[in-house]
Amino acid sequence: MIRYSKDWKDYRCLDAGDGEKLEVWGNVTVRRPDPVAFWPKGGDHRWNNNDATYHRSKSGGGAWEIKKKFADYWSVNYRDLTFKVSLTAFKHTGLFPEQAVNWDWMRDRIKMSENKNLRILNLFAYTGGATMAAAMESNVVEVVHVDAAKGMVEWAKENAKLSKLEDKHIRYIVDDVVKFVQREARRGRTYHGIILDPPSYGRGPNGEMWKLEDQLVPLIKECMEILDKDALFLILNSYTTGLSVTAIENILRSTILTEFDGQVDVSEIGNVIELRNMVLPCGVTGLWFR
Repeated sequence: MIRYSKDWKDYRCLDAGDGEKLEVWGNVTVRRPDPVAFWPKGGDHRWNNNDATYHRSKSGGGAWEIKKKFADYWSVNYRDLTFKVSLTAFKHTGLFPEQAVNWDWMRDRIKMSENKNLRILNLFAYTGGATMAAAMESNVVEVVHVDAAKGMVEWAKENAKLSKLEDKHIRYIVDDVVKFVQREARRGRTYHGIILDPPSYGRGPNGEMWKLEDQLVPLIKECMEILDKDALFLILNSYTTGLSVTAIENILRSTILTEFDGQVDVSEIGNVIELRNMVLPCGVTGLWFR
């Protein structure tokens, strides 16, 4: 099964194939690499008539070719949320639109709760899509947003302003995720919902090394120490190649389900390919919930 949002208006994946995808962000059409899309692309003229194309370099990295003038950054809306979008040097735009299906799922779980004082923790929080989605709900009294990259945390603060969430209690933390979770456990702080979106590899602000296959399971066990006894959910998202639906299900069943009741549901997530009646797979999400 693959889950995807049907509610995007300001984002469209027009086509994908031959290792690339063709997208519209607001009024800007971009062409950029996507290694998952290795089937043949379609023949839409916008593959060659777009606003910006990202070209990979043989020596590593790459750069954008800007074909038509547009702003350095602009905003897109998803339901009641607004996000800043910009073309970054590492081909990203500051937002992963496939995550909208997880934002909606999380908000539904929060709405269903009778607890009016929910605390949500977003780890590897990037520019804060899930942070903003959780903060929108009236029964969430605190969202803690943790990421090792200061620039991404600043971007998240901009998204909060765009979504008119400045008055919500969002704590922004620039820190190594593992160290932060361990400190929270020592403090005896707990959360009713935890979101994890770990990279395959990464470094903390002080050079701390993160390697997913070595540290994911220990981190989930650390997170179990700060899950409230009345916790609602844990979301584990992965873009790591080779970490399959079955692998994530096995991880969650052998960790969180050993100490907490509830259910586990794991699936691919993706974006609709508008011109092809297909879905572009964009990773795997594991959900634990009550």
